[in-house]
Amino acid sequence: MCVCCPALRSRSRQPVKRYKKLLAEIFPKSPDGNSNDRKVVKLCEYASKNPFRIPKIAKYLEERCYKELRSGNIKLVRIVAEAYNKLLCICKEQMAYFAVNLLNVVTELLDDSKQDTILITGCDTLTTFIYCQVDGTYTHNIENFVDKVCMLARKTGDEHQKRGLRASSLRCLSSMVWFMAEFSHIFADFEKIVHATLDNYETESQNEEDEEGRRHIIIGWMREEIETPKVWAQICIQRMVDLAKESTTMRRVLDPMFVYFDMRRQWVPQHGLGSIVLSDMSSFVENPGNLSYFGHQQLILAGVVRHLDHKNVAHDPQMKCHIVQTASCLARQVRSEAVISDMGFVSDLFRHLRKSFQAAAESVGEQELNVNAALQASIETCLLETIVDVRPLFDMMTITLENLSPVRVVARAALASLIILAHVISLASVSFHSQQVFPEALFIQLLKVMLHSDVEIRVGGHQIFCVLLIPSFAYARNDVFNHPRRWHSKSASTFSSITALLEKLRLEIYGTKMKQGNEEDDYQQLNKVEEEWKHGRSHKNSPNMHIISSIVDRTNGPASLNETDQMAQLLSALWIQINLPDNLPANIEAIAHSFCLALISCRLKNSNDNLVLRFFQLPLSIRKMTLDSNNGSLPPAYQRSLLVLSTAMVMFAAKLYHIAETHNLRNLLLESDVDPYIGISDDFQVYVKSEFEVKDYGSASDNEEALSTLVQLRDKANESDKIVLAILVESLSTITKLEAEDIAKQLSEGFVPDESFMFGPQSMLNMNHIQRAAHSKGSQSFDGEFSMNSLVEDDTMSISSVADISRFIPKVPASPSPSMSHIVSIGQLLESITGGEPVVGSVPSTNTWLALRLPPPALRQLPQSSSWLSCFRKI
Repeated sequence: MCVCCPALRSRSRQPVKRYKKLLAEIFPKSPDGNSNDRKVVKLCEYASKNPFRIPKIAKYLEERCYKELRSGNIKLVRIVAEAYNKLLCICKEQMAYFAVNLLNVVTELLDDSKQDTILITGCDTLTTFIYCQVDGTYTHNIENFVDKVCMLARKTGDEHQKRGLRASSLRCLSSMVWFMAEFSHIFADFEKIVHATLDNYETESQNEEDEEGRRHIIIGWMREEIETPKVWAQICIQRMVDLAKESTTMRRVLDPMFVYFDMRRQWVPQHGLGSIVLSDMSSFVENPGNLSYFGHQQLILAGVVRHLDHKNVAHDPQMKCHIVQTASCLARQVRSEAVISDMGFVSDLFRHLRKSFQAAAESVGEQELNVNAALQASIETCLLETIVDVRPLFDMMTITLENLSPVRVVARAALASLIILAHVISLASVSFHSQQVFPEALFIQLLKVMLHSDVEIRVGGHQIFCVLLIPSFAYARNDVFNHPRRWHSKSASTFSSITALLEKLRLEIYGTKMKQGNEEDDYQQLNKVEEEWKHGRSHKNSPNMHIISSIVDRTNGPASLNETDQMAQLLSALWIQINLPDNLPANIEAIAHSFCLALISCRLKNSNDNLVLRFFQLPLSIRKMTLDSNNGSLPPAYQRSLLVLSTAMVMFAAKLYHIAETHNLRNLLLESDVDPYIGISDDFQVYVKSEFEVKDYGSASDNEEALSTLVQLRDKANESDKIVLAILVESLSTITKLEAEDIAKQLSEGFVPDESFMFGPQSMLNMNHIQRAAHSKGSQSFDGEFSMNSLVEDDTMSISSVADISRFIPKVPASPSPSMSHIVSIGQLLESITGGEPVVGSVPSTNTWLALRLPPPALRQLPQSSSWLSCFRKI
């Protein structure tokens, strides 16, 4: 019997297995006792030396956790969690033996919603597990906890009780973001992590010292317990910045943030969360000296601008305005540390600016207009913050003008946005001020816009040219961003005063020593000047005309060949535009400003003598054309306005070149104020009078009155014009190196457009809408869509209509001046051929070949008869 007793066998005399004893020792004798940390460490060290025991140890701990949870023994549950944490630290290489048990325990802890202490324990255990990962083996298991942890991070209730739970949950979320960055895998529910983080982000404003201290805490994050949810939310954002290593992942991070800001209206810079979070993201990027640092910042800025196209804000101009203001803050922050090199988002801003002007033109309510105006101002400010290199912007402006829409509203909106962009360039660009030549491609497109069939678009082309030719102000870049001005392109009289621009030139040349008063006073004075011009008030007793002399005296250096060609082309464009019969007073004012600024530019550059004469020849030719009784192609009211324009041009040029008897010249050219719509100020600027309605301009009664005025002036013009010509010839013969006879001969001849302008690669004659404008009478706008039939006239049109472009080129003497080439019309050419002149075997003259280079639409208008065709074959 004793032999059969199991207790007497040799195996029963072995001691209790050590891991069971160690497991029993880690728990206190009583429920209120504390855990024995030393025994927990010994258990984990035993497990690391005996890995085959780990599964049994882990299984025991899991079952003990379930048991204590059912009993409500929170202390014992925390001991189990602590044991698992120690296993993770000491037995990291054997994690596969106990990972499943640990994850089961975490799941059980997070499903217990009775006590926050249990939930905190579960979050902390999961956090430790995540940080101990060395590969992506348990990615799916970790991802399954995202939804639960995010829900805990949003727990509401008593702030003091729930803040610990939210802080622990956010610690766990930050570890998840770290895991995603470490192993290059973004969870499917990443959007929930972002939203839970932002729910706990701070929104109160702080001073700079507090903010700097807060960022040091975040960047130098320590592992001890921090019971502040907002700090852990900031750590999560920092981890998200680390996650966004390139543009694709940056979009994955930013897009859910932007949606959060949209839904909760958090884009308001002063009170919203958007600017705070995005600004912190720019600050959290590590290694400020690294190129990737600035790349991250610019990716954030570009993402904000790109969000303007999101469906949530595409039709909400108020929210767009707030988003752009946030982008301005970010751009200012980026620019303070580096140069903004990525200019892609500038084109996006410009596109939205154009859409805003289009929406404003189509809006009907005052509130809608105000919102669009605020959006335009915000975009302008943002452009000022971002623009550094203007060369890509010139290309963008050129492409925009080249592809100008035939729809009136769209085209005018594009011009309005380009005007704003031109003002921004003139203020923000340092490199443009040193640029010696106007961008050639942009210059050509501006000339074409000046000859557009829509009168308002012509005005916009002149305004862009004026702003870019001589920028309005020359203050340092740091002072630009506090500039209070806004430019309104819808006003008819939106051009800067020549007086203000001359003041600007004085400041550029003499520097700060010559300034009177501070910069703020200068701004106020110049703003006052421009506001007066916007309301059509003249500048009597202008104080700055004397500055011209000192400016010219301080400048040296001849103009380049390219600059001379550009000015010659500009004068040709002005001449052609002057011959368009549908111009309004605003167009007259625009032409005058472009002429004056171009003349100032040429005067500063010491242009060649022939170009100087062309500047005087143009207004004299305009005067001769308006006083010609045989000129019936232009309405009398418009001829009267041209007479005022030519007088102002001559007077300004005479004053700029120090020609004596300037005021006597004015009395000789125009004794009184003859035009009720436009006038000449004391500094010889053309301005639109505000007291008369433009809609009455060119009416039957106005034309009748204008005709009477012109008849009276023609009787007195003959003798006075001879005196004016003599004064100009005498003065210009001393200014230039040309002989008095040559000067008199050229000034007496009619103005002829430049050959390269008319027939060169960028010929203005290739613009079909110019020809349509030449045929139009009183047309003040162009249709939304052009008919194809309007491009090609009927074949039976008379030959006089074919050569309508020739009226831009006045009749000239048989022996042209050596400085100019004259062009015969196609009608004159054909008349000479049919008149019996020999053509076979002869060589056509240069003028003949030039005349043949009419645009294809004009050639298609020729009658298709055998006699005409045979003439061309002979040529």
